[in-house]
Amino acid sequence: MADRPDPVVTHRLHEHGGEVMSDTATPQAPTAGGAQRTVRRLIVYVLLFALVAIGATGLSGLLSRLLEAGTALASDDVAGLARSLAFTLIGGPLAALLWWAVWRRLADPAERSSLAWGLYLAGMYTVALMLSASALLGAALQLIDGTWQPSDFSTGLVWAGVWAWHRWMWRHAAKRPVRLATLPIVLGALYGLVIGVGGAVNALGSLLDTAIRASDQASVGEPWWESPLQALLWAVVGAAIWWWHWIHDDARRLKTGFANVALVVIGILGAGVLTLGGIGATLFVLLRLAFDRADPIGDLLDPLGEAIASAAIGALVWYYHALISRGRPHDTRQAGTLVTSGVGLVAAATGIGIIVNSLLATLSSPLAGADTRTLLLGGISALVVGGPVWWLVWKPAAPVAEAEMASTGRRVYLIAVFGLSAIVALVALLVVGNGIFEFALESASAGSLVEKIRAPLGLLVATALVSAYHFSVWRRDRAVVGALAPAARERRISRVFLVTGADPEPQSQAIEAATGASVTVWPRADTGEGPVPAPDAAQLAAALAGVAGKRVLVVTGPGNRIDVIPLAD
Repeated sequence: MADRPDPVVTHRLHEHGGEVMSDTATPQAPTAGGAQRTVRRLIVYVLLFALVAIGATGLSGLLSRLLEAGTALASDDVAGLARSLAFTLIGGPLAALLWWAVWRRLADPAERSSLAWGLYLAGMYTVALMLSASALLGAALQLIDGTWQPSDFSTGLVWAGVWAWHRWMWRHAAKRPVRLATLPIVLGALYGLVIGVGGAVNALGSLLDTAIRASDQASVGEPWWESPLQALLWAVVGAAIWWWHWIHDDARRLKTGFANVALVVIGILGAGVLTLGGIGATLFVLLRLAFDRADPIGDLLDPLGEAIASAAIGALVWYYHALISRGRPHDTRQAGTLVTSGVGLVAAATGIGIIVNSLLATLSSPLAGADTRTLLLGGISALVVGGPVWWLVWKPAAPVAEAEMASTGRRVYLIAVFGLSAIVALVALLVVGNGIFEFALESASAGSLVEKIRAPLGLLVATALVSAYHFSVWRRDRAVVGALAPAARERRISRVFLVTGADPEPQSQAIEAATGASVTVWPRADTGEGPVPAPDAAQLAAALAGVAGKRVLVVTGPGNRIDVIPLAD
């Protein structure tokens, strides 16, 4: 599904700073008038957000008091009752009045297509979803413990109503937002995924911990199954929220910029960190069991259950989103590959730094070798886990295509890695220098010089290696790309702006198949009513063949006409 701005009339498209701007068919208002409308919308929606939150807070407070059986309404908290009454009886009607005025204005296409309306609905939808889910879950968990918390239940119930109200507005055929229309379901899916994965890791980790350690939880007055059950409840609710937005609302098919970023950051980067962290912690425990049993066995095994659960759940989430990313544009697939490489690189570099640190400690004081064994095993675990991942994903020994060398994503990645590594190395060098001068200036310094500088020196070695390697790769890519002919240096198409009066979905799919680029749709207004003919996939592919440029404007119609215009960066 492509990005779909508001189907308002568009007459002119112009390129400004590499971005496509649109003007509606309504008469051009003065700039001051446009600014006034923007400020007015901002103030109105911020005020509406605050009033809805105030009214919901007051109503949940009153409902909580009504649900407390056997107590008076005011009880001893007169100030709290007064606050709830004020929030409900003043904030609630004001929120309803302001909402009615806003809702009537949304009959105007310009209001419906405003950015403020989309931001408000997405923000309140997400806040209401989070508050209702967490409060209702809290009430359910208290019931498992045998207690009843009416405040949590009332808060969850009221905010669930706010969520349902805003979901109704989001689904309204005539007044739903056009800009940022898909933002609520993407945020809802992300929230469900995060709490679902967290609950699943805790539930599985608790079960594994109980099985591994064979501990009797009854001795501390808590059944062994209570903690896994509570975590499982979080996992089930999170999975239900994720399914509702990701599958039911079809957020999985969205290819908007924010949806792609969320897929890479949460589904690939976050899951990758969880997976590698779990594998590394598992390996660390196993190495300690084999070579470092200075601590009691129970303490050694303590993190093993959660580590295995993190690795297993994280790997499932990682693999699933990696499969989803295969159907996304080239830039998204490349971003997923680069962040995976970055996760492995950070783990490997951390391992190198820790190993250098532990070896220096052993050399400075041979008697302290047993004390640094744990540190050494931690470094080995990080290096063994991160190194292969980085090698398999980055493929340093494999040849790189010229188009890949010229891609923006690869260049940004290389510059970011060697730049940040150089900054960290510089800070570490300053710390090492400070330690050396401090040791030299102290007449009766305690401890050895190596002991003072071994931690920053290990960090310096690791970051210097990372920075030097990626800087050399960046220089090599730059030299190869610079030696190409100007036509060959043109970058592949990464984004297409499609202007059409026909059904945009078949055309968007054809453009994505031909170029791998993401597509933003801008509807035409000069097509009249009835079905509009559109070029087929073969015609679009032929029109885009040989076109070079990061951003390209494609205008289809009238009829089968296709105009392709590369845009300047």
